[in-house]
Order: sequence, then structure tokens, then C-alpha cells
Amino acid sequence: MLRRTARLLTSIVMFMVAATAGVVATAGTAQADDCYTWSRTLSQGSSGSDVRQLQIRVSGYPGYGSVLAVDGEYGPATAAAVKRFQSAYGLSADGVAGPATFSKIYALQDSDCTPAHFSYAELNRCNSTWSGGAVSAATAKANALRTMWKLEAMRHALGDEPIRVTSGFRSYSCNSAVGGSSSSRHLYGDAADLGAGSHSLCTLAKQARYHGFRGILGPGYPGHNDHTHVDHRSSRYWSASSCGI
Repeated sequence: MLRRTARLLTSIVMFMVAATAGVVATAGTAQADDCYTWSRTLSQGSSGSDVRQLQIRVSGYPGYGSVLAVDGEYGPATAAAVKRFQSAYGLSADGVAGPATFSKIYALQDSDCTPAHFSYAELNRCNSTWSGGAVSAATAKANALRTMWKLEAMRHALGDEPIRVTSGFRSYSCNSAVGGSSSSRHLYGDAADLGAGSHSLCTLAKQARYHGFRGILGPGYPGHNDHTHVDHRSSRYWSASSCGI
């Protein structure tokens, strides 16, 4: 917490200095931690790895029923997601990612690039090496990172109350041990099971529709009356009949 607070204060001060100097248009004025620092302002037409890094962090703002592609191309969908992110945090919603937008992202992320309120440990209680699943360890971990940023957006939309993650990545052996489906998205690292806590399971299932999850299974779906499941499967499948989904 102290690290994030210090980082936030640093980025705010540097942003104010940049504004006074008349160089607000360059992203290099706001410095991050050990995770990632953007060196230029991004807008429609931009492309590259820095756009991809931005897309990961705003992937929870695609709009109802949509999924933001993490492809390194700053098109209309990315601009719209950036606008929603900016609006959610009280920034000028112009769809251009500059110092103010990056400063907010820096304040939200830890040095390992995970969002402030979620961790790799939460998304992997099975195999700390991220191996043994349906994809490489690197892919499983990258998928989990995208899931965490979507959950961060969902958490913020629900009033910044905690979201409890009960299951994430599973190796084949872990998945078998808990009776998971042989085609479970948990094997890919892109799924999370959410337990009731600050929010009901139906609230979680309904809110997830706005944050880039193609798969949503909740109360009323067989085996899901005690949790809400979210994932990034290739085509949309939402089923939580007890919640009206």
C-alpha cells in the first residue's frame, strides 16, 4: 500500500510539473514502477507493443457483451475502451491515452504488472510454475493477467468492494482432483471462480457482462450454485438462469 501511495504521489507531481512546462502531450512525464512505462501518447492509428500493454489494462472496459482484442492496434474499440476507463476514474474521456491516463494506470498496478487488488497467487493456487495445463506456462500466466485487469474493472464498477477469487489456473492434475471438466477454461489460465462476499453471485454474474468475459456461468447452471465462473472462451456463452441470464 505504501509503495502504491508513493508511486501515485510521484506521478501526480510529475504530471503537474509537465503541465506547467507545457509538455502534457508526451507520456514520458509520468513515471511508473518496475512494471512498464509508456513513452508516448497513444491514440487511434497508433500501433505497437505499447498499445498492447495499454489494451491489457483497459480490457475490462469493452462495453456490454464485447471483448477488446489485445492486438497492438489502436482502433475504435480501443479508443472506446480508453474512454470508458477514463470516465470510470473521473478523467477527461477523450479516448487518447496520455499522461493522466497512464498515471492512473501506474497508480492501479503493482511492480509485477498485476492490478492493485488482485495477485498471481490468487489466480493460481494449484501450480506456482503455471505449468501442466492446456497451454504453456507463459501463456497461462499472461491469460491470468488479462483476467485480473478485467476483474479490477469489475471491482471498481461495483463500488471498489472486494471480489473473492476461489479458483483460477489449474494444471490437468489439479483440475482432475477437483472434478473439473476435461475442457475447463481453468486449464488455460483465463478463468476465475468468484465466491459470494461483498456481492451476491448474481450481482457478479450480471456485472461480468460489461467487462470482457465471453464465458459466464452462475447460479442455475449445473454445479455453479456456490460460485460464479468467468472466462475468455472463443465464443459467448452466458448461463445463470437463477439470475435471469
